[in-house]
Amino acid sequence: MTTNPRPDDRPRFAARLEDWIHVRRSRRAVSRGKTPSVIPYIGYGSTEWVRVLGRVLYLRPESREHTRFRPDVAAVSRVRGWRTFTSLSVPHETVRVSIDGEHVTEVVTDRGGVIDAIVPVSLTPGWHTVTLQAGGSEAADAPVTVVDPAARFGVISDIDDTILITALPRPFVAAWNSFVLDEHARSATPGMAVMLDHLVAGHPGSPVVYLSTGAWNAAPALSRFLARNLYPMGPLLLTDWGPTHDRWFRSGREHKRRELRRLAQEFPEVRWVLIGDDGQHDEALYHEFATAHPENVAAVLIRQLSVGEAVLAGGRSKAHLHRTTSGVPWVYGPDGATLREELRKLGLL
Repeated sequence: MTTNPRPDDRPRFAARLEDWIHVRRSRRAVSRGKTPSVIPYIGYGSTEWVRVLGRVLYLRPESREHTRFRPDVAAVSRVRGWRTFTSLSVPHETVRVSIDGEHVTEVVTDRGGVIDAIVPVSLTPGWHTVTLQAGGSEAADAPVTVVDPAARFGVISDIDDTILITALPRPFVAAWNSFVLDEHARSATPGMAVMLDHLVAGHPGSPVVYLSTGAWNAAPALSRFLARNLYPMGPLLLTDWGPTHDRWFRSGREHKRRELRRLAQEFPEVRWVLIGDDGQHDEALYHEFATAHPENVAAVLIRQLSVGEAVLAGGRSKAHLHRTTSGVPWVYGPDGATLREELRKLGLL
């Protein structure tokens, strides 16, 4: 007699089922000539360590992307359109890491094929090159920004509905990012790229981090979007989909909360401008972070969604937070030009 799994066992069962399917897909991929290949992402770090980011997928050795983009965006673009969603990851794969041409160490991917590792190294502030190689596959390069110890200012920005407009209901945003082939179909929020560029120009050496609840599957499309629309270069901090051993799906809100805390710990002297939108969660998360870490927040910028965008996003946040009890300034505006003007009034531009 068979019984249904208990509610607490269901996420664990889903994870085991996912692993079982993955093993069989992996065998098929290898039989078709696919090999583990690294898709590199922009990393960041200090003069004493770097956070190396990337993903290992089964790809055909000859799959290449010829674009006019930077080499790292071209490497990411080896996977496009719907294949970003269906490509098979390589879990627990050993990856060789070199920085500026010198071998440093080896790291191992997680069960989703994601590379996310801290590598101790001594580097000067500025941009460096991380080279990642899985097995005998072709090496892939990605930039890594080393934050100057003297830096006191940085930017953390949400993506969907903040700097990118999809004009789709929230449940379909992830599918849009994964399945749409042409990044021209996405719209950049008016004035946001210029505002970010002015922020960075006004504070030389400031790190820029793009923090989203989107899945790593969307990284190729998002990387091309940021490059095409001239947003400042910076790491993408995304999350993974799928069941774990204790829940059906990973929490996007907890991902953002965890990364905000991490950045505050890694760069305790940096004051961040937090940029998001008023559709659901950003206000509450930023309020929570600014209240707990007022010394790490220079200002909170909230892009106000139009009525139509708010409906598609599932409504507006009910936080209505214009200033935290810590005194961190909050700025609201529908576009980058308005937010930029408000930043000037605050003396941040």
